Amino acid sequence: MIGTIRKHSKWLWWIIAGLTVISFIYWGVTPATRNASGARISGDYGTLYGHKITQQEFLNARNEFFLFYWFRNYEWPDRDPNIKEKDLNDQIYLRLMLTQKARTLGIYVSDEAAAMAAGEMLRSPGLSRALGLSGQSVPVDLFVKRVLSPEGLTADDFERFARNDVVIQQLVQVQGLDGSLITPQEAAATYQRAHQEVSAQIVFFTASNYMAQVAVTPAGLAEYYTNANLLKQQYRLPDRVQVNYVEFNLTNYLAQSKTEWAKTNLDEVVDSAFQRYGMDAFPDAKTPDAARAEIRDQLIRQRALADAQQQANDFANAVVNQTPQRPENLAAVAKQMGLTVRLTAPFGSLYGPEDFSAPATFSKAAFTLTPDDPFAGPIVGSYACYEIALAKQLPSEIPPLDQIRDRVTQDYRMMQATLLAQRAGTNFVATLAGQMASGHNFASACVTAGLHPESLPPFSLSTQELPELNGRASLAQVQQAAFGTPAGHAGNFEETGDGGFIVFVQSLLPLDQSAMKTDLPQFTAALRRERENEAFNQWLQIEANRQLRTTPVANEAK
Repeated sequence: MIGTIRKHSKWLWWIIAGLTVISFIYWGVTPATRNASGARISGDYGTLYGHKITQQEFLNARNEFFLFYWFRNYEWPDRDPNIKEKDLNDQIYLRLMLTQKARTLGIYVSDEAAAMAAGEMLRSPGLSRALGLSGQSVPVDLFVKRVLSPEGLTADDFERFARNDVVIQQLVQVQGLDGSLITPQEAAATYQRAHQEVSAQIVFFTASNYMAQVAVTPAGLAEYYTNANLLKQQYRLPDRVQVNYVEFNLTNYLAQSKTEWAKTNLDEVVDSAFQRYGMDAFPDAKTPDAARAEIRDQLIRQRALADAQQQANDFANAVVNQTPQRPENLAAVAKQMGLTVRLTAPFGSLYGPEDFSAPATFSKAAFTLTPDDPFAGPIVGSYACYEIALAKQLPSEIPPLDQIRDRVTQDYRMMQATLLAQRAGTNFVATLAGQMASGHNFASACVTAGLHPESLPPFSLSTQELPELNGRASLAQVQQAAFGTPAGHAGNFEETGDGGFIVFVQSLLPLDQSAMKTDLPQFTAALRRERENEAFNQWLQIEANRQLRTTPVANEAK
């Protein structure tokens, strides 16, 4: 039986930025060989809508998905340690299904629409920042050279991706059409529910106020440590690695870069770049001279980084040419060249070194090292290049209590204080009901019990932030409690991670009719888009479970 779309996955694919969120499909596909760009493929790709999928169609969809992911994260999905290979193949087949469905419905886009979509992507501020271009639109040739070519992709892949993204957007609109059928009366009622404000008070029960009441005993601490590890593996450390590394920071090459640029017509290069990109590409620059200064600085830093990478290459070659291949060769060659070797603290694959800011590829490379293949690099970041050597591999383990006693003690005290806070909050509900029945108001009942009630500013279900909560409860939880409580009443005790709260709804405030009249058209349009997305996602779940039965992703389904 094929699995269904997961509702709560660790990573979600945005089919249309800002519009539709689709959970990935939970099937496995493990084809047999790799293409040049790193995705696994096999001889039989299955069928979709009666059409037998070819190898080229699979590769095209693979390249499109890689671009789709890159434009949202500015890294390639196969370099994210959180993403498994079968997850990638699931997404490739999902994209194949969507584009094939669009063809069966006769959905096509013009060359002009595809070009417009591609142009919007290249004008994305995030893209220019990712390439260090300070906001200007990225030329196609530069995008091909710096992004596509290193991954084995081409301008044709980008054009096809842009075209199919528009196709998928139109498919969303077609399949989500039923969701857009909203009457003006329904939109008005939904607006009123979303913008109706309440006047409320709240009292918190937080663990910090009960810490002094917690008694820590050796037996209690040992039991907590044991249970925490048995039930939740709370203190288990992941597989970790330590590496020795040599850093080639671009700041050490700035003077050399300036000297090299001084031998050229740098001013002409700067003026040419300014004429090409203009002031719009430099939002932080107030004047043309400031924009030119930014360009000059970027050119100098780019050459400095290139010089750093060249020296890192020379160093790496010297290290790997040493025989026999041993991790100690890094330090030996570094000493000969007058370079400094540093040792990282142990780090896991998900978070990377904590003692300095390393590029994401640093961690991934470190976890590929073995005693027989102990070197990696140069690893190029935004500000430095690194050559690394394996120092130590540390397997996953649970440290003994004596090694982490302070941390366990702190966690134990917090847990006990939270339980005390929650017990106090639950008990106060009954006391509060009696006090209010005898004529006391919410605030006086709290003060009598030694508590500190707070007045909240008016808020509604559409309120986006409430700074007065100060992290003691989530806004959504307070909204749910308040709008589930009748005016003039106190709600139940609501638990939070470090205690809880009770909210008292004083009154419902009159709706601002003039604001409603102004906002309703835009609200209605947004509501229709939301309903379209909901309808599309419902269709997608049914369609994927039916159509992907005839593809390799069904082979390992549970």
